[in-house]
Amino acid sequence: MQRQSETSVPRTAGHASPHEVARWCAANGWPVHPLAVGRKTPAANCASCRKTTHRPHQCPCHSAGKWCHGFHAATTDPELLDAWWGSNPTLGVGVSCGPARLVVLDIDAHSVEVPDRNRLLPGIPIHENVNLDGLASGFDTLALLAALRGRKSPADDDSTLRVRTPSGGLHVWYQAPGHGLRYRSSVGSSPKVALAWQVDIRATGGYIVTPATRTPAGTYRALGTTRIPAPLPSWLATELHRTGHTVNDLPAPGIRPSPRTAAPAAKQAHGLLEPLLAQVQACASASEGMGFTEKLNRAAYTAGGLVGAGHLDHSQAHDLLSAAADAARPHRHRHSSAVISSALSAGASRPLHLKGRP
Repeated sequence: MQRQSETSVPRTAGHASPHEVARWCAANGWPVHPLAVGRKTPAANCASCRKTTHRPHQCPCHSAGKWCHGFHAATTDPELLDAWWGSNPTLGVGVSCGPARLVVLDIDAHSVEVPDRNRLLPGIPIHENVNLDGLASGFDTLALLAALRGRKSPADDDSTLRVRTPSGGLHVWYQAPGHGLRYRSSVGSSPKVALAWQVDIRATGGYIVTPATRTPAGTYRALGTTRIPAPLPSWLATELHRTGHTVNDLPAPGIRPSPRTAAPAAKQAHGLLEPLLAQVQACASASEGMGFTEKLNRAAYTAGGLVGAGHLDHSQAHDLLSAAADAARPHRHRHSSAVISSALSAGASRPLHLKGRP
């Protein structure tokens, strides 16, 4: 998998500002949202949303540029990020895992009573002859699962982004495969859907705290030098499928414009997208320092909004973006594809009507 150059990525989490981390995440195609100052929970809703009950996707605050409803408001829009963290620089940063196509293993090390061995690895009976003395945390159950499969524990996987939590736990970030499946979130203590005891899964319907976020207990710090999630290992994908974490999520057909408006709408949509594609293609004039990923993300997010509103066909938008990206960075096709897929998905969740987002 071709990866983004890590020289432009925040290497020392303690020295990167939340604003810088938010912009870096967005440049990788990962929608972000603010976390409350000094906490790992989303920033509070506006006064109106606190007083009324409504579905997050129906909230008018999102189109007004507010961060209500936590990860439902996550975005890669640079202007919103500048507005949110520019005026509130101490806010933490959360990534909405589903739209970012991330699967994060949240390994806990809580001091709690160890359950019966039949609950340590759901669906896998652990023979009485297996010595479990010393088993006390998610690090141990994940290592046990990996050993049973003849693999290295993800906690020791230095090929991917790993983040140490203030409580002594560990977040192991992986990029989900883009083949029509999505992964659901879970908690390690769940009797229904769980990978291992004290190992939570952060995926669709959840968010993950980024490096550099600070709480009274300490700072979330990236380990080693790797800052880009590696592809989800096939053996872990198999385990997640076995434990009920996969959901068939083939893309639904796009909304079709009416015959009367199709041609004018398509023309306007192309007119809006073409300058953004031109900015991506212009990056071919230099091998670095052109903000390629950010420009590609902006173009793909806009295209996604146009697809969501029915002004562009998804496959057509994807082809246009891929052509522009490959013209500028032919050696980074896989990275570009990941950015395009994530940003298209994020943009489609906020349809872009030709007179502005609703």
